[in-house]
Amino acid sequence: MVKLSLLKVECMKNVKAEIVISTPNLRSDLPFFSNVLEMQLESIFPADDPAVAVFSGHGLRIRLERGSEYPPGKINIFTDNKKCFADGKSNLVAPNGTKIEVLDLDPPLEIPQTNHSFLVKRLKDEAPWIIGRAGMHYRDLIPDRLGGSIIASHIRIPDGGPVPDMVHYHTVGFQLIYCYKGWVDLVYEDQGPAFRLHEGNCVIQPPKIRHKVLYASDNIEVIEIGVPAEHVTTIDHDMALPNKEFNPDRLFQDQKFVHHRKSEAIWDNFRVKGLKSRDTLISKNTKNVAGVHIIRAITKKTDWVSHNADILFNFVLEGSMILENDTDNIFHLKSGDAFVIPPKMVTRYSNISDNLELLEVSLPGEFETEIIRKFNT
Repeated sequence: MVKLSLLKVECMKNVKAEIVISTPNLRSDLPFFSNVLEMQLESIFPADDPAVAVFSGHGLRIRLERGSEYPPGKINIFTDNKKCFADGKSNLVAPNGTKIEVLDLDPPLEIPQTNHSFLVKRLKDEAPWIIGRAGMHYRDLIPDRLGGSIIASHIRIPDGGPVPDMVHYHTVGFQLIYCYKGWVDLVYEDQGPAFRLHEGNCVIQPPKIRHKVLYASDNIEVIEIGVPAEHVTTIDHDMALPNKEFNPDRLFQDQKFVHHRKSEAIWDNFRVKGLKSRDTLISKNTKNVAGVHIIRAITKKTDWVSHNADILFNFVLEGSMILENDTDNIFHLKSGDAFVIPPKMVTRYSNISDNLELLEVSLPGEFETEIIRKFNT
């Protein structure tokens, strides 16, 4: 974040900003902005025939000018009780034509219904990486976003160093950061001092947990999963991190912060025979909103199986394999490739390399897997 010098702060002590809106008849607008919108009249002139009125309220300053060239525009007003504002009306029009929409201050998160589809995204077939904010390079791993229900991004930063980030939070249903290559320094609300997220480790960012990215290694790569695909990021200008409180068991909308370390992980049998996994315990700590497993193979071929998860996403971290489905499609996959298997589709993994490693993300965390045919049939 850019810090202003003391001299600059001193110079800006008395700076104000206002929005200029035209009105053909100021007298008609005065009672609307004062009484209906509950804004305070700050100034009005000239006294004999008022042509300009300045109102303030709800974090906004408006200058109404009779005969101004500027159009009426639209004002969004956010409140925690819509019934008590403007007689409960959600849409109003001022006499000068300005449109007003009254909205919920903290609306409930809406996650679109999943539009199920089978998807394979190969790294070798990709167009050049898209350069996004702060010089970060992006690959979209689920282009159709499954109807807006999820976004999966492969992100890399070629040049490491300090990250120009601010304390912020996301209004999400679920969010995962998996460190694919390199490392990144992070700090989270109520989780103690900053820490380094190493390659092979991951964190979940529960809804509205304040956090900040501090420093990244050269050529860091992460896999980021967000639900829903479009969600709001809000800057918190008041909180400094790390904060004084230390409460690792705190729930953020029923989800607990998780920092999964591969060095402490336990490998166990997986839901598909022939595979083993290290459970990140994310399903437990999100109350089954989502599950995250790192998968390895102990055989060259799995059974033919289907599942009933709403979303089942995989990213090939290392090695290679063939993905087969019940429509006789065969996909040769290797590190950097991703795929989504919709519910009820029958698939199997074959020609699995000894070093295969997959990142699997499911919503919900627990779901049923059915064996359709054994691998030798």
